[in-house]
Amino acid sequence: MNRGSVERKCILEGIIKPLDELLRFVMIDNTLLPDFNKKLPGKGIYVTNNRSSLEKALEKKLFNKVTRHNLKIDDNFIDIVEKLIKSRALNSINIARKAGILVAGFEKVKEEIKKNKVEFIIEASNAGKDGKEKIAFLAKSIEIFNLFSIDELDMTLSKENTVHIAILKSDVTSMVYNNLKKYQNFLS
Repeated sequence: MNRGSVERKCILEGIIKPLDELLRFVMIDNTLLPDFNKKLPGKGIYVTNNRSSLEKALEKKLFNKVTRHNLKIDDNFIDIVEKLIKSRALNSINIARKAGILVAGFEKVKEEIKKNKVEFIIEASNAGKDGKEKIAFLAKSIEIFNLFSIDELDMTLSKENTVHIAILKSDVTSMVYNNLKKYQNFLS
């Protein structure tokens, strides 16, 4: 095991994985709770970060087996988990805006790509085909996330018609990227 990175075992797969590939849960007062900030007391229970792994772990009652308790688990638990992960991803986009590393609008994104300052791109899932093709051509090897609608991006950034966003290279970039990747992986 690599001592430089922290790893835990997925209760479904029985495989040891890096923490960034797992979701953390804890039992408090006989209730299963998500603990993605790793702040809640108690022993962490880990599941691979994707919707189907969480569904299977719940179906097989693995959380009950691991804790040896008949846990209270909300009927909408999977949806609650998804909303939390999505909210973290959207909040990190807003943090990027506040940090001054977010550029919005096709022309501005295009200019930053030309200057080689773009780490990755966020594109509205309901962006027009023409705009998607143009950005894909310009971006070449730059990763593009298509996780949120125009309305969701507009609400997050208090803007109108937010279709293309570039996140510029900085110290904050990895936090934004990790939160987007976590949400993307959960949906896969």
